[in-house]
Amino acid sequence: MIYITHGFFPLKANLMLKEKIRNGELTVGSWITLGNTGIAEIMANAGFDWLVVDLEHTTISLEQAGELIRTIELVGVPALVRLTSNDVNQIKRVMDAGAHGIVVPMVNTPDDAVTAVAATRYPPNGIRGVGLARAQGYGTTFKNYLEWQSDMDDGPIVVVQIEHIDAVTNLKEILDVPGVDAFIVGPYDLSCSMGIPGQFDHPEFKQTMKKIIDISNTLGAISGLHVVEPDSVKLNDAIASGHKFIAYSVDIRMLDVSARLGVNEIRKRQK
Repeated sequence: MIYITHGFFPLKANLMLKEKIRNGELTVGSWITLGNTGIAEIMANAGFDWLVVDLEHTTISLEQAGELIRTIELVGVPALVRLTSNDVNQIKRVMDAGAHGIVVPMVNTPDDAVTAVAATRYPPNGIRGVGLARAQGYGTTFKNYLEWQSDMDDGPIVVVQIEHIDAVTNLKEILDVPGVDAFIVGPYDLSCSMGIPGQFDHPEFKQTMKKIIDISNTLGAISGLHVVEPDSVKLNDAIASGHKFIAYSVDIRMLDVSARLGVNEIRKRQK
């Protein structure tokens, strides 16, 4: 296994994350929804194990995503991209921009997972078209990149999102797909698909979450959860529940919560 560079930069961070996932270690990352490289740099330097650039629910363009990926990677943190959908063309483009892997929304069947994994890799291991962009050092490190992307153990990271009740039904088969490294539960979408939107204390939702964890534990799979609010208690609850791939909050919620806490303290003193 010889991976000198990823584009112009070392692949060490990616390999370390893959090893942690493979060993079942806890990793904590976060979510970027604002297309500002300064924010990305601050969050990358905060000590997260990984960061996700979100394309699904933001106005971040592919060009902005490329700059965010570059910034995150320069700090030495693996940069993942949450796609707008399981789109092989978008996967190709974010991987060419230098993404270390992808987070794929609405993976409901094993075939969905197979498509996502295949789109990160060139033939004969996948269906991705070959180009010479930043990921391949604009052509200078293509050989190393070719070797890296074909490796099912240490190559691109593929995280599937389980956010529909159909996905729960098919969870075992989805997680058995080679190349799927971890999954993240999308609680809002999952609860909506069950007809109980946002009712996370509903007995049926709690039972479904328990089923997900039980299947994950049986398979030795890496279960993830997005703790949207910057709340350390909820983070600890997620860890205690057995999740190992946890997204802790998101840039906009951290900014909002921090700003409001400060302003509220000021208002209290003015009364």
